[in-house]
Amino acid sequence: MSETGREFLERLMAGPGASAFGQSLGMRLIALGEGSAVFEVRPGPQHLNPMGAVHGGLHAALMDSAMGCAVQALMPAGAAYGTVDLKVSYVRRITVETGRILCRGQIIHFGRRVQTAEARIEDEAGKLYAHGSGTFMRSD
Repeated sequence: MSETGREFLERLMAGPGASAFGQSLGMRLIALGEGSAVFEVRPGPQHLNPMGAVHGGLHAALMDSAMGCAVQALMPAGAAYGTVDLKVSYVRRITVETGRILCRGQIIHFGRRVQTAEARIEDEAGKLYAHGSGTFMRSD
């Protein structure tokens, strides 16, 4: 018997907290709700671009993961999905000194075939660093 998307994510949270890709970036799934997910990461030197700020790819990976897990949390057993598009708006630089950042993903629309979500990256004080949206499609 296969597990639902939420059951899979709860098992992931109880173990490594992220996929192998997420682990390589230091990301961790820390909260899961009904159509929502929260990831954390502590930026380090390995995340920096040549200008000394966190590379925008980390923002995109966090958002894709948080929104994707928000979608996956509502998927039935055996369902598969993928990202169709991802938009990231960068508001301010993230540096190592920023400290722990959180990315909250939330479902906007959950259709039979197409889902949309939004995400925000904030520091622990709630200061906004980036926001974005994504479209996902069920493929089973």
